[in-house]
Amino acid sequence: MRTLVLLIVAGALLGGCAFDNAWILPRGAPVKDDGPRSYRFTVEHSIADTKGQVIKRERFSGDYTRGLPGGEVAWKNVSHVDFETADGPAGPPQKREFMEGFRYHNDGTTSLAADFFKGFPATAVPERNLVWDTGMIESFGQTQLEHLMLNQPYRFATGNGTVNMPGVGTFHNRDVQLMWMGRSRRNGRDCALIGYSAYFNRLNVAVVDAGIYLEGRSHYWGEIWVALQTLQIEYATLHEDVLGTLKLGEHEPGQLVNVFRTGIFEPLPAR
Repeated sequence: MRTLVLLIVAGALLGGCAFDNAWILPRGAPVKDDGPRSYRFTVEHSIADTKGQVIKRERFSGDYTRGLPGGEVAWKNVSHVDFETADGPAGPPQKREFMEGFRYHNDGTTSLAADFFKGFPATAVPERNLVWDTGMIESFGQTQLEHLMLNQPYRFATGNGTVNMPGVGTFHNRDVQLMWMGRSRRNGRDCALIGYSAYFNRLNVAVVDAGIYLEGRSHYWGEIWVALQTLQIEYATLHEDVLGTLKLGEHEPGQLVNVFRTGIFEPLPAR
């Protein structure tokens, strides 16, 4: 009887260890880039008044490739689509030629250099956001795993503070929080599901050359599926709600507007 009890206890302990290991994220592991991998990032903008009446809709999308030689990444097939009315249909896509083959080193800070977007038109703020948002998704999903515990919010303190956005203005992250919410599967891979959020962030846009000024606040949040074996992003979502005063000219009267962005970041099929 004593032997049987010991066997049961040992089995329970071994089972407990296996369970615990299944709920510990990789610590200090690098992202495994086995050559280039491409994603499609699609972000839809809805511009509305304070009563929720959508005035304008547009969509920006592009193909992003990481894992290039020298730690570089690149963009192609970036396009903009205007919707004819708030409820559709979509107009013809307008390709953003200035982003075709746009390539840079993927180190998280390069895109904040003063001359980084020197080939971009002044009004190409949504196209810049494709670059910045992709960097944010990779940072949140791939660089903070060692700090995350299941169902426990983690305050990403180094992500807080004012970010100077070249040619656009400033964004102040007030309180970025990450949370490992559980395990899931995407594209046939076991994944950690990570939620992120930051609310009541100050936003100050000043595109001087285009005469566009916006002062307000931003809430943003989303989810990221990270493959446990490779740390590659398998899927991610983005939601952002901006409320602010828009001025078309520094000394022009302002109008209160609400901009809501929804984005999906997903791998393209391997060729």
